[in-house]
Amino acid sequence: MPMRRRVLAAGLAGVFGAAVSGRTAQAAQPPSVRLDQLNLVNLSHVNDPAKTNVFPGDPAFSLETIATIPDDGYYLQFVREGEHTGTHWGAPGHFNTGQPLADAMDPADLFRPAVKIDIRAKAAANADYGVTIDDLKAWEKRHGRIPDDAVVVLWTGWDAKWGTPAYPNTGADGVLHQPGFSIPAVNWLIDTGRLGRQGGTGTDTFSPDVGTDETYTVSKLVYQRHRISLEILANLKALPTTGAWVLAGGPINRKGAGSTATIFGVLPPGVHAD
Repeated sequence: MPMRRRVLAAGLAGVFGAAVSGRTAQAAQPPSVRLDQLNLVNLSHVNDPAKTNVFPGDPAFSLETIATIPDDGYYLQFVREGEHTGTHWGAPGHFNTGQPLADAMDPADLFRPAVKIDIRAKAAANADYGVTIDDLKAWEKRHGRIPDDAVVVLWTGWDAKWGTPAYPNTGADGVLHQPGFSIPAVNWLIDTGRLGRQGGTGTDTFSPDVGTDETYTVSKLVYQRHRISLEILANLKALPTTGAWVLAGGPINRKGAGSTATIFGVLPPGVHAD
C-alpha cells in the first residue's frame, strides 16, 4: 500500500477506535466500524457571487456560463476566484516561506481530529475578542484534553452573518472586526503539543487572527510545520464539541496556497452534534 494511503488508513483506524473504545485504537484490535456507518456533515458555504464575502484585496469572485445544453449539448461555468475564496483550507506555505504548499501535503494532513470551542456569547459582546489560555483551560476542564495534532475550531457565530456586510464587519477606518485566537492562546496550543505537527485551527471567520491584527501573527504561528487552517466554515452547529474529525477536500493546485474546499465533519457512530 502506498505510504499516503497507509497514513490515511491509520487516521481512519483512529476514528474507528475512538468510536468503539473511546481511546486510541490498538494494533491488536482491528476497527469494527464500517465506513457506511460514519456520518458526514457539510461545513462549507456554497460559493455564490451574489453572497460570497471576499477578503479585502483578494480577487473578485465571478461565475460565467460558457456553455449551455440548448446551444452546446452540455452546461459549463467559468470560475474566477482566489484560492482562499469562501470556505477553504490554507497550506503552511501560505504565510511561511519554505513551508509545504498544497501539492506537497499528504492526505492525512487534511484529515484531522477536531474539537469545537463555542465563543459565540463572548464574540457577540466583543467583535474583537481573542480566545485566551484561560478559555482553553476552562474548556478542557469540561470536555477533556484537546487531542494532540487536532484542529481546534472556533464557533464565533460569524457563520450566521455570511453574505452580509456584518460578516467582514469593517469599521470606518477600514479595519475588520472579527474574533479569533489571541497570540498567547495559540502559543500555548503549540507549546503543549495540542496543535502538534499536523493539527491546526478552524474558524467561521476569515482567519484565526483577531480581525484588527493586520500583521497576521496568529496565522504565521499556526501555519508552521505541517499545520493547516480551515477558514470561513459553515454549519458549525452540526459539528460536535468533541469526537469528530474534519476532512478538507478541493482542487490541488501546483504550488497552491491552499484551496477552496468542501470541508466535512466526519462523525463516528454514537457521536452527535450537541
